[in-house]
Amino acid sequence: MLKALFSLPRSVWLLGLISLVNDSASELVYPLVPLYLSGVLMAGPRVLGLIEGVAEALASLLKLWTGVMVDRSGRSKPWVIAGYGLAGIARPLIAFVAGWPLLLALRLTDRVAKAVRAAPRDALLAANIGPGQRGLAFGLHRAMDNAGAVIGPLLAWALLSAGVPLGQVFLWALIPGLLCLGLTLAVREAPPPATAPPRFSWTLAGLPKPLRRYLVVVALFTLGNSSNMFLLLRAKELGVAEAQVPLLWAAVSGVAALFSVPLGGLSDRVGRVRLLVVGYVAYATFYIGMAAWAAPGWRLYLLFGLYGIFMAATEGVERALLADLAPAEQRGTAFGWLNLVMGAMLLPASLLFGWLWEGLSATVAFGFSAGCALAAALLLTAWVRPAATMR
Repeated sequence: MLKALFSLPRSVWLLGLISLVNDSASELVYPLVPLYLSGVLMAGPRVLGLIEGVAEALASLLKLWTGVMVDRSGRSKPWVIAGYGLAGIARPLIAFVAGWPLLLALRLTDRVAKAVRAAPRDALLAANIGPGQRGLAFGLHRAMDNAGAVIGPLLAWALLSAGVPLGQVFLWALIPGLLCLGLTLAVREAPPPATAPPRFSWTLAGLPKPLRRYLVVVALFTLGNSSNMFLLLRAKELGVAEAQVPLLWAAVSGVAALFSVPLGGLSDRVGRVRLLVVGYVAYATFYIGMAAWAAPGWRLYLLFGLYGIFMAATEGVERALLADLAPAEQRGTAFGWLNLVMGAMLLPASLLFGWLWEGLSATVAFGFSAGCALAAALLLTAWVRPAATMR
């Protein structure tokens, strides 16, 4: 495993390092936005919902558009530079916000920046690695991204514990932002595919049938994969102290970072579909446990550890499987569709989960999510037929 890992191209490692640095800045800021909104700007949950909902909706559409533009131009690097650069500028400017409309504008800029870089980065990563190592490469990328998700909250906690004012903490995001921008300039562009992409269609008609079926499976699973904020709310409801909630989430990212590489590499040998099925089943088990078995202490930490395993088994593998299913000349468009489906389903998933929780019970809400995951696992096994080596 180590030999294969260190044999990965320089571009794969560099893109992983960029994600680590960027996510450190992103997760330094993200947990503090609700605190800043309510404690400094005196705005409530409705404004927070408006900000995040508008930002994610626009980002979902842009992710597809930039993927299509990558295929048409044959270039990914300019989009990657622009995406990381915009985010690096927007985050520290939150320190100077005096009203929520400006915060909305900055969060929108940050989400737009993510949308601009997401599909081009994944397409660039796929172009730099062969099919036999895609799982390992995407697993490494997700591991480094999750490592950044551990560093960010811990850094925020350390700065606040040292007495740094909340507003000034946002300014610290400038340092990793500038470092991230510098690293993107060192990324090498991949050679364009020899075949020109077909004309884009909103009906998905130009994409291979297994890829279209896979997107349906992803949509079904994502319908039960609501905002992670509900998991933290459930932990708080079960009795976890507020100060420990961010640390609990940092631990999840730590588990995901630890297992993403070995599980991604395993998908190169046993098949992507099998690994994704295992991940979906782990997700269903976690949600059933959160509904009926969770309790403060070792049970809750065991369940959140299982959630980290789910992330490790799916985040990189689902992108590697998409790269297997997409022709080289349509890779950017395919990653754009994947990001669009995930982003577009997040809003109805969260609204439905919240309605089930408040209208019926937490058990019903968590049970529905588990059911979606199990149904997606069955559909993936029976319906999606990638190449024999990737089953």
